[in-house]
Amino acid sequence: MPKLCANISMLFNELPFLQRYQAAAEHNFWAVECLFPYDFSVFEVAGAIDKSGMPQVLINTAAGDWNAGDRGMACDANRQQEFQQSIKQALDYATAMGKPLVHVMAGLIPAGISLEEAEDVYIDNLRWAAVKAHKVDVRLTMEAINPMDMPGYMLSKQAQSLRLLKAINADNLGLQFDFFHCQKHEGNALHQFEQLLPYIFHVQIAGVPERHEPNTGELNYDPVFAVIDASAYEGYVGCEYRPKTTTLEGLGWMKN
Repeated sequence: MPKLCANISMLFNELPFLQRYQAAAEHNFWAVECLFPYDFSVFEVAGAIDKSGMPQVLINTAAGDWNAGDRGMACDANRQQEFQQSIKQALDYATAMGKPLVHVMAGLIPAGISLEEAEDVYIDNLRWAAVKAHKVDVRLTMEAINPMDMPGYMLSKQAQSLRLLKAINADNLGLQFDFFHCQKHEGNALHQFEQLLPYIFHVQIAGVPERHEPNTGELNYDPVFAVIDASAYEGYVGCEYRPKTTTLEGLGWMKN
């Protein structure tokens, strides 16, 4: 069985955020990841990690104003200063949290800008970010997100992510492969995982298409776990799903 990692931004929402670290530890997860830890100080999150004994595997860069529609700013030439500040912030947190992976959110394609122009900005910004991250020994990830759930997001396909990864050409940058996003948008997720394996730093799972527990929906995770177990992938598998009812009621899939 893969090393399962609880995304505590989505799981254990019945508890205050900092208490979710301990809850994950008590329910057989190997580690934790989260979207945005920035509502809490580095001392608070580091304390929760230390108290629970749960390694922090992944955090995201700040998205900007999420409620206003922001989903990152790495592809927006007009927000370069804000982007650089988000990288510095994420690296400060990562350093205090045991140096987890940092997922750099690409952002929505700005109005009036072509995809190609947005990609050029993204490449330049990620090269800058990779240099900064290298100085503190932190690795970065990039993730293709399906356009049904996040319309207008700059990264939406696996081939696009691989092409941009190669263009950026940084040793500490890799792919974040999410079976849910890949299967929902492109299909054939298991085959794509196998093809992209040499470039993958992190894996995430959820049921398709509703993003509930992994044993719900059209994607059978039994062969997925078998392939991951037999592969060279040594990282964690992030459980980034929304429980259909409560977190605890939905954890039966782990026992199966």
